[in-house]
Amino acid sequence: MFKRWVVLALITVLALGLVPAVGAQGSTTVDCGTDQPVSLTFIAGQVGSEYDVAKSLADMYMQACPNVTVAVVTRPTSTTDTLAQYQQFIAGKSQAIDVYQIDVAWPSLVAEGMVDMTQYVDQSFLSQFPQAVLDAYTVGGRLVGLPWFVGTGMLYYRTDLLQKYNLQPPQTWDELASEAQTIQDGERAAGNADFWGFVFQGKPYEGLTCDALEWQVSSGGGKILGSDGTIQVTDPNTIAIFDEVASWVGKIVPPDALDWEEEGSRAVWQAGNAAFMRNWGYAYPLGQAADSVIKDKFDVSPLPGKTAGMSAATLGGWGVAVSQYSRNVPAAAAFARWLVDEPQEVYYTLKRGEQPAMAAVYQDKDVLAQLPYIGKFQNVLQVATPRPTVVSGDKYGTVSQDYYTAVHDVLAGNKDAATAMSDLELQLADLGFTPPAS
Repeated sequence: MFKRWVVLALITVLALGLVPAVGAQGSTTVDCGTDQPVSLTFIAGQVGSEYDVAKSLADMYMQACPNVTVAVVTRPTSTTDTLAQYQQFIAGKSQAIDVYQIDVAWPSLVAEGMVDMTQYVDQSFLSQFPQAVLDAYTVGGRLVGLPWFVGTGMLYYRTDLLQKYNLQPPQTWDELASEAQTIQDGERAAGNADFWGFVFQGKPYEGLTCDALEWQVSSGGGKILGSDGTIQVTDPNTIAIFDEVASWVGKIVPPDALDWEEEGSRAVWQAGNAAFMRNWGYAYPLGQAADSVIKDKFDVSPLPGKTAGMSAATLGGWGVAVSQYSRNVPAAAAFARWLVDEPQEVYYTLKRGEQPAMAAVYQDKDVLAQLPYIGKFQNVLQVATPRPTVVSGDKYGTVSQDYYTAVHDVLAGNKDAATAMSDLELQLADLGFTPPAS
């Protein structure tokens, strides 16, 4: 692989206004992957500030590697639509994208189109990431992606309103429902007719799989599929929590939530019109923006459970992967490696509020000072619940679609949970998974 080492003085980058002081020491060297002029296309997200931060990182890389041009394009906001788009690119062996942003649940679904990154990074570099995260991006012994950031669902709550109504952050779902109703009633009586108790991601898409899996696991109802492929969707605890959440819709949850992805719920929350929100870490710095009406009026905690301490959080997060159909694989791999290295991980964490994939970033003084909640979730990988991607393999997309469709039917009142989960069990059995013993 051709290499060109470029020394980048930190003061030069700062003068350009591209990167704040995020722990980089003096200067750094950047492996550009080639000494020839090349152009790369990186497909990234557009949730909240995601695109802007990805673009600023690309600008920083181009300053370090003047021979490399990185164009950042956006993926669909829906993760379900994004996966479909990626699979079309891969099936067509498209050269349009060089570096993909991939969901931690997708490696087995996109592996055939991605290069093995162990050809481009050494073990010393990989040792900076928890093995569990690396395992999530490994398919058939091939590392098809590099971890960029991780994530878990978390509960956002209005500290000012809890204090106003003499309440504590809820530890159970019953407590959340009760407190949400109390605050909603009080705020509406005070004149805010648009106020709701709780918002989440209820659209039938991958985000609802994440939310529903948290409800299910935190209630002791299993994990969709067991590690041996046994179907786990008809447990009485699962049925009970799905029916309970459905009873909230129109009462403490706006009916529109059934059409919301992450940004739909955040819009209501950040407008000051919700007491509680389930979302990912990215919403934290946006809520703390200078023009935010909820600045300094909220905090985050682990999600509630059936009983105190039964909290569950779906493991989320995204990595970067290099297309094997890229015209410039070495350059694309060099950019991907740089993107997930520690200085950029710190920068991304500070800008986006996502939980970092690299262990050292949880100890960074700037991260802990600006995003103190990060410390609450530093053991995320030990407690997070992965989606059943390993056991379902290339069937995961269908498993998830069947699951979130069934849950959405319950939330929308089309079916009761017992009927929906019984139907789902039959669908999963048709895919080859094992029904539970009678």
